[in-house]
Amino acid sequence: MRGIGIIAINAFRESVRDKVLYNLVLFAIVLIGASYLIGQLTAGQDVKIIKDLGLAAISLFGLFIAIFIGIGLVSKEVERRSIFSLLSKPIHRYQLLLGKYFGLTLTLAVNVGMMALALYALLFYLSWGAPPEADLVWDAPVRDPALLTAILLILVELMLVTAIALLFSTFSTPILSAAFTFGLFLAGHLSADLRNFELVVDSPGAVRLARGLYWVLPNLAQFDVKSQVVHGQAVPPGDVALAIVYAALYISTLLAVAAYVFSRRDFK
Repeated sequence: MRGIGIIAINAFRESVRDKVLYNLVLFAIVLIGASYLIGQLTAGQDVKIIKDLGLAAISLFGLFIAIFIGIGLVSKEVERRSIFSLLSKPIHRYQLLLGKYFGLTLTLAVNVGMMALALYALLFYLSWGAPPEADLVWDAPVRDPALLTAILLILVELMLVTAIALLFSTFSTPILSAAFTFGLFLAGHLSADLRNFELVVDSPGAVRLARGLYWVLPNLAQFDVKSQVVHGQAVPPGDVALAIVYAALYISTLLAVAAYVFSRRDFK
């Protein structure tokens, strides 16, 4: 475990030094701020728009970080030939892989936290000096604690996407890994359509294939509660817990497969 922790800290430091990471986070924070200007153009809907665009920005730019940095966790070491010096140390390959993964998840947590603080600061500014009767117009309080639930599930989803990117990076090129990961991300948000595929086509074979893909592909739609939170609808704690357990099991499976593939890879 000590080896995994050291690798995770080094991976975190390396990710933090990446200028692309700063640009993405800065652009996301600017977009959150721009949502305030857009919200001022709509009468009575400014809070909804700011929350909606803010959560969307956190999700979108977190996705960019998870994919484009996640696929480079292994490929960069191979391209720079530094993989040989790392593997020559008294660590196992799975420790290297897990350390890289936890390092990036720590990076994601820090950056999602920064964007969440920017969103809450904007909402605090909006509510500053607002009349008490303004609460009657809004579906949910301006500084709604339920936003943290949506942000938590966004982070959990990004951790799962990172595991997918890491798996593809163990055997594929960076470009293909990014394409495969983004494709699975889209498919994961459309998994409900696969479940109801029999309502669209009459082919039993296609229905069985769609049903099989539904159970194999990650179900990412359950992590998307942005619309519920923005409109003041309650998110059952049981659903949140179930989504977290599902993500933990799926991530564990992906990391196990990635460790197996990485352990058998020949770097010569």
